[in-house]
Amino acid sequence: MADLSTKYLGLELSNPIIVGASKLTSTPEGICEAERAGAGAVVCASLFEEQIQLEQWKMENDIESFSDVDAEISGFFPSLEHSGPKEHLHWVKRAKESVKIPVIGSLNAVTKETWVEYSKMLADTGVDGLELNFFYTPGDFDKTAAEIEDEQLSIIEDVKKAVNLPVSVKLSYFYSNVLNLVSRMNQIGVDGYVLFNRLFESDLDIDEERHTIPLNLSNKGDNKLACRYMGLLHGKVKGDLCSNNGVITGRDAVKAILSGASAVQIVSTLYRNRFDIVKEMLGDMTQWMDSKNYGSVKAFKGKLAADNVDDRFIYKRAQYVDLILRSHEILDAPTR
Repeated sequence: MADLSTKYLGLELSNPIIVGASKLTSTPEGICEAERAGAGAVVCASLFEEQIQLEQWKMENDIESFSDVDAEISGFFPSLEHSGPKEHLHWVKRAKESVKIPVIGSLNAVTKETWVEYSKMLADTGVDGLELNFFYTPGDFDKTAAEIEDEQLSIIEDVKKAVNLPVSVKLSYFYSNVLNLVSRMNQIGVDGYVLFNRLFESDLDIDEERHTIPLNLSNKGDNKLACRYMGLLHGKVKGDLCSNNGVITGRDAVKAILSGASAVQIVSTLYRNRFDIVKEMLGDMTQWMDSKNYGSVKAFKGKLAADNVDDRFIYKRAQYVDLILRSHEILDAPTR
């Protein structure tokens, strides 16, 4: 029987499948369900500072609406204070105490000070690691790409100094040179890289003439870009690589590991198939490994990464040019 155990962020995982941060992991019950399904680890739903700020603003706005009420009845409205991140931290602590698999806290803050403050709070819940969600929505015409990257690197440095936990970063591919950025993060000592963050995208309803926010689930094949970058990064950085976005089946997980991943994160396939898909994915991985006589994940991890393949052009632009020159072969090929 194939051994599916792996290491991610220095943590011992029974298998490479990690249930990623989502609504499904926003309660202790959801995290317990992930463990029962057979997941190797779980990432708690993210602590979003912007959501806390919005909730606090709404509460203050509601209280302000009573400001013109007669003073004689103002005592009926109790003095309230928004709980901030306390509720989130409370259930994360409960979740961690409820399961045996590694639990990773997820954070998306705004300022450098709150990134550090909330990281320390999450660490105090007993989580086994932290995942920092980095993405930047351009809105300032004067801010350069270098300034954005320097700011994120500075945040990581401060968080690493503030907590005694492995720290991973979840990145989007919207950087001029992801390889350079990860190389700089490697120098700081980042413990893991989750590639790539799937950003929510708004849409337009042309009949109602309004913006909508659909649930953007990933699809099979969406992990090709992540596999490419993991293949380039394998052996070049100390931190572990984790594939996110488009990991739908066990075979998708195998592709990621062949590219250099230590683990994969799944969310969209859970929304479509619920937690039963975890057992199915593990079965598919075991079957594939047995058919190839691989006794462990380590035996084939990174086998098709850039530093382990003979075709030196497979990860280069020359492969793209070759594809264009052979486009007639693709067009003439029978469809399946």
